[in-house]
Amino acid sequence: MNKSNRIIATGLLVFALAGLGIIGLWLFANGKIALKPQNKRLTELGRTIYAEQCASCHGKNLEGEPNWKSQKPNGRLPAPPHDMTGHTWHHRDDLLFQLTKIGTEAVIGGDYKSDMPGFKDILDDQEIIAVLSFIKSTWPARIQKRHDRLNQKGS
Repeated sequence: MNKSNRIIATGLLVFALAGLGIIGLWLFANGKIALKPQNKRLTELGRTIYAEQCASCHGKNLEGEPNWKSQKPNGRLPAPPHDMTGHTWHHRDDLLFQLTKIGTEAVIGGDYKSDMPGFKDILDDQEIIAVLSFIKSTWPARIQKRHDRLNQKGS
């Protein structure tokens, strides 16, 4: 990528992140996004939705695709695991929600390409929170606590 293209890509990324800030303000104005892994009814709903909508890419047991850190021949990354071996727990609730709702390409912006679609036309906000709450409920307690601390820092 030449210097001119890097400048354009950087500008697009800044624009996309600013847009997320606006979206984030809307979400926080209407109630902070918070996963609820202790809510059994919600996590059971999330388990069902995960099996129907997510498992085909992220694995029945949240294991992700093989070699998920290495690009595929098309340049895109494989679906990462959502268990404790992946990086899902490294991201705050609000970012996980946005990645799921509008898709990775929309969140990152620029010329970034991803196979992760947005689910805004398939799942409502509560269903997205249910899926993410189910995922978090599978993590060991120490990972859930680290994730909780990450969310507290972002507030």
